[in-house]
Amino acid sequence: MELKIAKAVITGAASKQGLGFATARKIIDDGGYATLLDVDEEQGEKSARTLGERALFIHTDVSCEKEVRLAIAQAHEFMSGITLAVNCAGIIGAARALGREAPMAVSFFEKTIMVNLIGSFLVAKEAAFLMQKNTPTADGERGVIISTASIAAFEGQIGQVSYSASKGGVVGMTLPLAREFARIGVRVNVIAPGIFLTPMVAGMPKDLQDSLGSQVPFPPRLGQPAEYAALVASIYENPMINGETIRIDGAIRMQPK
Repeated sequence: MELKIAKAVITGAASKQGLGFATARKIIDDGGYATLLDVDEEQGEKSARTLGERALFIHTDVSCEKEVRLAIAQAHEFMSGITLAVNCAGIIGAARALGREAPMAVSFFEKTIMVNLIGSFLVAKEAAFLMQKNTPTADGERGVIISTASIAAFEGQIGQVSYSASKGGVVGMTLPLAREFARIGVRVNVIAPGIFLTPMVAGMPKDLQDSLGSQVPFPPRLGQPAEYAALVASIYENPMINGETIRIDGAIRMQPK
């Protein structure tokens, strides 16, 4: 698969400091098309305009099956196909199971699962449904799906129970989907980032950002969204990468808290 002719749908891509936007920019810069899905309509429209005429924004709540189905269909029409789907939409869901006043409300846990895990599944299955109609490459490829997990899927910290559960689910569904979609020539992979300079981290004081970055063995700094985008490109262009979860974390292993 060549990035220069990619037709990508990317969730959580509104923020110009995020992983999704960096991925969209990489694809656009290389000559492809990108459709940005997000709930932030104002910023999403601005980001699409920044990327140019080969980009489109669609307001989408990834936890809503109807909205995802309509958005994927609209993206397919705009780009005359879909060859890549990248799941970057997500929420932190930070809270302890046992709070000071009461245990965590199940609605809080459920919301994190709905956005991070079920949202990724909805996009994956709707995109794959349309990808199977693509003309295959010489290797028989018709598309690539890449979801975003986190190192919290493996080393969840105190207060990350809902977040870690959601990201662990993203990792867990990858191999079964890759095996199932093999018959239609669609690869499925996951990227598990460490501490990256995303909008949430960018809003922290500089000294706290530096402290977080210094915990990374090498390079001792925060990850850059462009580095995530570069990994997306590598996965997309290498047909042997399938059913994998790839950590991009500078060798950090998170402590309990």
